Amino acid sequence: MPENDDETFAGYVADLLAALPGVTAVALGGSRASGTHRADSDWDYAVYYRGSFDPDDLRALGLPGTVSGLGEWGGGVFNGGAWLTVEGRPVDVHYRDLDVVEHELAEARAGRFRWEPLAFHLAGIPSYLVVAELALNRVLRGELPRPSYPELLRVSAPDFWHAAAERTLTYARSAYVQHDKRTETAASAGVAAMQTAHAVLAARGEWVTNEKTLLDRAGLRALDDIVAGMAHDLPGAFATACALLTRQERLVGP
Repeated sequence: MPENDDETFAGYVADLLAALPGVTAVALGGSRASGTHRADSDWDYAVYYRGSFDPDDLRALGLPGTVSGLGEWGGGVFNGGAWLTVEGRPVDVHYRDLDVVEHELAEARAGRFRWEPLAFHLAGIPSYLVVAELALNRVLRGELPRPSYPELLRVSAPDFWHAAAERTLTYARSAYVQHDKRTETAASAGVAAMQTAHAVLAARGEWVTNEKTLLDRAGLRALDDIVAGMAHDLPGAFATACALLTRQERLVGP
């Protein structure tokens, strides 16, 4: 049993996961890996497996919580995971197929990736997100590559995300703003902001693993006040939001 100590607890959970059949490496991610966590922050783990992984082996540990099947989270690069409680602490586990991860690493180095929908992510995710995890997560058991941000990805990703944001705003202008649909307009502005933030950070060569701090990192927090203004002047506030999101030169920075 672990002591009431973060490092001991991290190793304890890593040992449990590393002992599962097929698992070759275990990494700690999120705020726990970056050192930005709060006392009540979740513990985010990724289990890397080669060939096959059976979630029933994770269920057999008898930990309280929910364990998904493979592919249950959409079947993309995020192919499943679990929300568990270990010694009273919230622990999230993500399944990572090493064959898939290594493929996406090679693709990212060639400047290629694809977009995937994922629950709780407004803008969806790029397939290179699993490469970002390799770069940022803390490996606790086994060995994993530690890639730098590919130069070709710095060229291709911003163009993709800027184009996505432009499509989102163009559609919102005709479908929502002109018909005084404020909820849909505000939602579209939020999605376009996330897409723009992805573009800004990709141009800087900064990895992204989730949307929680995207707007702050990209300098787009001012959108909060703009969205609030949509309650009083929808066309004017939307135009201001568009101006903020398309001012690429200022947003990208050095």
